[in-house]
Amino acid sequence: MSKLLISPSPHVHSVHSTSTLMRDVLIALCPAVLVSIILYGLPFVLILAVSIGASALTEYLIERHILGRKSTVSDFSAAVTGCLLALNLPPCAPWWIAVVGSVFAIGVVKMTFGGLGQNIFNPAIAARVFLLVSFPVIMTDWAVPDAFSGATPLGAIAEGGAAPTLGFKELLLYKVGGSAGEASALALLAGFIYLLVRRVITATIPVTILGTVAVFSGIMHLVNPELFTGPLFNIFNGGLLLGAIFMATDYVTSPMTVKGQIIFGVGIGLITMLIRYFGAYPEGVSFAILIMNCTVPLINKYCKPRRFGEVRK
Repeated sequence: MSKLLISPSPHVHSVHSTSTLMRDVLIALCPAVLVSIILYGLPFVLILAVSIGASALTEYLIERHILGRKSTVSDFSAAVTGCLLALNLPPCAPWWIAVVGSVFAIGVVKMTFGGLGQNIFNPAIAARVFLLVSFPVIMTDWAVPDAFSGATPLGAIAEGGAAPTLGFKELLLYKVGGSAGEASALALLAGFIYLLVRRVITATIPVTILGTVAVFSGIMHLVNPELFTGPLFNIFNGGLLLGAIFMATDYVTSPMTVKGQIIFGVGIGLITMLIRYFGAYPEGVSFAILIMNCTVPLINKYCKPRRFGEVRK
């Protein structure tokens, strides 16, 4: 008589493993990474290598020598965190900034809560905010190789200037200034399509975020076009696409249900625009995602589906 084997949850219900999902995210980030390498050259290559290396090394050392368990570096999640952090840094930032950010992202934000699947904040976003608050001068120095420092389009508005006039090429194809990952909206959208085709993510959160930003900024622009920038400017400038596509969709730190994801996306979009229009920082995406990360347990509790057979009250 054959034995019946029973195992506790969670049960495997998909052909995707953590490593395949993380590998797909890395592939989706390749267009943005390639554009950044073309535009910024070796300085960005150094930042990218240090971020990924420091993230992987931090995770390995903590798991092996502090937690005393098998290392999970091979699942590529640390590499994804390092890559996203590099894309959130100024392309010519000093290499040690990448080290500090990587150690904070992995050692504090991820491993303190128990590792992958248990962190409540997106590690790369949390590290970016930590670095921005701790080293504001370095994190807002948008110098590029063979060029000069200058404010980003959002930064220029925050300093009281007029919104720069950007053509189609600058909005969609490439623009110099800002963090490395902001360089090409087209590259980020290509990665978004890849993730959708591979069914790594759904479009609910990114579309809700972008839709909320478009509606809110559109209304404000109609009210006072001289004071408030319009939808296209806000969608294609700053880190909105990078955050909406690659960080707000993080499985661990985003809601599980479609209804919850819509609430989550609307919250990120609104907070982003409130910070951009009325806050002290020109960019609000990172802060918005962190704030909404805090609400995910409550959203999941409110939006949990009915149990089978449960009578609606």
